Amino acid sequence: MIKKSVFAGLLLAATSPLFAGGLLTNTNQSVHFLRNPARDASTEIDAVYTNPAGLTFLSDGFHFSLNSQSAYQTRIITSTFAPFAANNGGNATKEFRGEASAPVIPSFQFAYKNDRYVVSASFAVSGGGGKAVFNHGLPSFEAPVSMIPLSLSAKGVSTTTYSVDQYMEGRQYIFGVQLNGSYKLNDAFSAALGLRLNIVNNGYKGHLKNIQINPVHLSLNPIGAMMPANTFFSNAATAATGAANSIQPIINGGGGSYTMAQLVQAGQITQAQLNQLSAGLGKDVSSYKATEVQTMYNTAAGTYTASAQATADKYLDCTQSGWGVTPVIGLNYNYEGLNIGAKYEFRSALNVQNKTTVDDTGLYTDGVNTPHDIPAYFAIGADYKITKCWKVSGGYHHFFDSDAKMANDKQQYINGGINEYLFGSEYTINKLFLLSAGAQITRTGVTDNYQSDMSFSLNSYSVGFGGAVNITPDLRLNLAYFFTNYSKWTKQSSNYNNTTLAGTDVYDRTNKVFGIGLDYKF
Repeated sequence: MIKKSVFAGLLLAATSPLFAGGLLTNTNQSVHFLRNPARDASTEIDAVYTNPAGLTFLSDGFHFSLNSQSAYQTRIITSTFAPFAANNGGNATKEFRGEASAPVIPSFQFAYKNDRYVVSASFAVSGGGGKAVFNHGLPSFEAPVSMIPLSLSAKGVSTTTYSVDQYMEGRQYIFGVQLNGSYKLNDAFSAALGLRLNIVNNGYKGHLKNIQINPVHLSLNPIGAMMPANTFFSNAATAATGAANSIQPIINGGGGSYTMAQLVQAGQITQAQLNQLSAGLGKDVSSYKATEVQTMYNTAAGTYTASAQATADKYLDCTQSGWGVTPVIGLNYNYEGLNIGAKYEFRSALNVQNKTTVDDTGLYTDGVNTPHDIPAYFAIGADYKITKCWKVSGGYHHFFDSDAKMANDKQQYINGGINEYLFGSEYTINKLFLLSAGAQITRTGVTDNYQSDMSFSLNSYSVGFGGAVNITPDLRLNLAYFFTNYSKWTKQSSNYNNTTLAGTDVYDRTNKVFGIGLDYKF
């Protein structure tokens, strides 16, 4: 009654990215981004990631940036499904929440410039970046369980409620180590080449256990008390096998072709025995032949045995690892206060391999590989100095998510990919203080078929703001706050989570990030 894919699906939700960017890409790899997201034409130290070709405008010497971000996200799924009422005070609408947090997300950028040449490197969490905890599961996790009372009642075993203990925690980190070389072709143009090594480290632990129901059954649970579903189905399987075996002597004696009513008349069984056989199957079997009744009970025994296995406690403890390389190219143009930067990151073909300690789901076999590509990514942006103290900036990002292979070929449900539009402004108050702010508009390319409580992408807008303090001429402190507002997505289904019944999910989330960083040059 409970599909294995339900347990596995929770893993996807546990590994959704916490940061700004595409489905598997983080673009906020420094505090500079948090206080002004439009950094695609940056000529500061954060350009190691955002605009490698722009590093040629740094001063000669060494430049370092050390950053720490704290990200917190809540994912909210409001589900309406009639069977949920059996475990929700009669209300068919339930709210499921997942809390994801990453209190410390470090990143580091380094650059050395000498005349026209720059060598740079960085370390950051380039994808994923947090731990998600689902203390009460997800609607797709619970929907098959909620069908048990309905299914049993339809078979004549009145069942009105259920309960289940669900838990999953998941972490996903893609660590990116990048190395670039930049060269200033002339006063206006510069170019860069780079490589990023992406190292995946995922881990999942969870359980689905203690499924309880209250079936009213004459011999197995006459008062309809709450009891473990596994125990009920196991006992029902034993009882069904016993009933099938009790008919065998009649068949051996030549009575297999007689109806049960005829066997009562012939004195082969009593009316009480006939009533008991009818009650066990939830219907009057007096007109059925003995062989037919035995077949019904053997079928019921098989069904109950399968249900007992499906409702048994299940546990998972699995880690995943893998790696891939992303080539990066960049160009920069500068002319009289205008700076334009562009870069293209190629797709990273990447698989993750399971290392499984416990897997009662049968879906995470030790050693099996799963597609986990990082999509290609194009970014272009510009900034312009309106005055000596005031600069404005803008940018555009496109993630080619539909070309990146995903588990179960989910990329086929993405129309092109995600588009982002960025705007920002920066104002230097004096030699000590700088203020900046910006916004990002994200338009997802996923379709309704892509969306599920396991993994969903939403349109959104983000706002970041903060500032910088020049502690010394060579040391700068960066502070920022960044938050995202999401547009809800409603998905209606006539076959909700493969239950054959109608249901609706409304997806929403919240997101906020704090950042602090230091830039140093010498």
